[in-house]
Amino acid sequence: MEANVCNLIVDLVEYAVQNGLAEGEDRTFLYNRISDELGVMEFCPDRGAEERIDLEALLGALCDYAIAHKIIPDRGITGRDLFDTKLMGILTPRPSEVIRTFRALYAQSPRKATDYYYRLACASDYIRTYRIKKDLKWTYTGKYGEIDITVNLSKPEKDPKAIAAAKKQKQTGYPKCALCRENEGFAGSMTQAARQSHRLIPLTIAGQEWFLQYSPYVYYNEHCIVLSSEHTPMRIDRSTFVKQMDFVEQFPHYMLGSNADLPIVGGSILTHDHMQGGRYTFAMERAPIEKELHFAGFEGVKAGIVKWPMSVIRLTSPDREALIELSDRILGKWRAYSDEAADILAESNGEPHNTVTPIARRRGEDFEIDLVLRNNRTTEEHPLGLFHPHADKHNIKKENIGLIEVMGLAVLPARLKTEMNLLAGALVNGTDVAADETIAKHADWVKGFAHQYQFTEENVHAILQAEIGKTFEGVLEDAGVYKCSEEGRAAFLRFIDTI
Repeated sequence: MEANVCNLIVDLVEYAVQNGLAEGEDRTFLYNRISDELGVMEFCPDRGAEERIDLEALLGALCDYAIAHKIIPDRGITGRDLFDTKLMGILTPRPSEVIRTFRALYAQSPRKATDYYYRLACASDYIRTYRIKKDLKWTYTGKYGEIDITVNLSKPEKDPKAIAAAKKQKQTGYPKCALCRENEGFAGSMTQAARQSHRLIPLTIAGQEWFLQYSPYVYYNEHCIVLSSEHTPMRIDRSTFVKQMDFVEQFPHYMLGSNADLPIVGGSILTHDHMQGGRYTFAMERAPIEKELHFAGFEGVKAGIVKWPMSVIRLTSPDREALIELSDRILGKWRAYSDEAADILAESNGEPHNTVTPIARRRGEDFEIDLVLRNNRTTEEHPLGLFHPHADKHNIKKENIGLIEVMGLAVLPARLKTEMNLLAGALVNGTDVAADETIAKHADWVKGFAHQYQFTEENVHAILQAEIGKTFEGVLEDAGVYKCSEEGRAAFLRFIDTI
């Protein structure tokens, strides 16, 4: 067993060298560091490195060894993730080295810098690419063009062992949340992700210290997070637009958007100010202008209402200061705006309802920003949100519609993989969907379209994917404060007239 684990250590260090995490001169040092973590007293491999190294299988074998030799307790996937991240952290260059390399490459081109940084995030297993590949992805072409649908399988669910261990663990306030800069190198726990292989890039935007990192659960290409150095709540204001313009000026090949700063219409983390960006063209960016707009005093800004189910004002200009000024003016007007005929209330019982989801990008020499109008009112009929997925679509999507969905990429729950397979079998075999408690929630949804099709084993999955896409399109329509109708557009223009 000793010789066998030494061979695994050889493979792991060779992986690090092959993928730019270490140099050949580091081998002996790293053999000894990894051996120490595995309790190996004498390093004595009986072969060289494998020609092709499968990182997922290799880390799995090392975790198996650690559990068998009681180096770590058997706490399921969470415990294994904690240990293999510790091993990868040993192999990952120190933050100062990563920053130095990033800045040297940035001096050549921003794209070279982010290419290096993204490769590092993948090679270090901070982004577990073998899990990301398991996500289900397809496109749906509907009324608003082609939108992206994903079923996220890469974020592992906690198993019973992890839940039991977490209950016994003392809760701490460090780091304060998953976005705090203190996560860099953090060992993690049964309730907090290990981050020994995590590295941050310091940025200055709007004169403040922020950091660039990648999302470990990349939902789209080079999905990055730009986060404040301070643990302060999300807030959309003038400085948000300044930060976005600063960022896309520094990284013109990336877009940068922010979740809204209110519950229901905001993201899952409202306690730490952050934005999300990346190198991806979303469906909303491809959507054309439906109606041109003109704002007095901003003649150099092209503006319009976007043909999109959400309510989007697009501003484009080579003058970034004009975009910041006009965006701030629109935000201020929207915060205070009410139109009861359109179900828009600025506040109720002292609770504010109006905010925006802003997304910035470059188009050649132009700066561009999309301001998506949001409102988080709840009503008796829609207690989870009037401009939120309505109850008839909760079988597909019940969670908040955040930045990523706003732009036309559905992030759907992992449960759908199993449920769609069961539904496919029921539809092909003609069995009662409502009789199976796992898929009974889909019974009414299926009734709405089943009469249109003759289901076969060959076509059933494509049909279900198309109907999920159509439903997500309806989710976006629910979330739009102004509907894509004659009445809705008239109400939208009533707001525009106030700016």
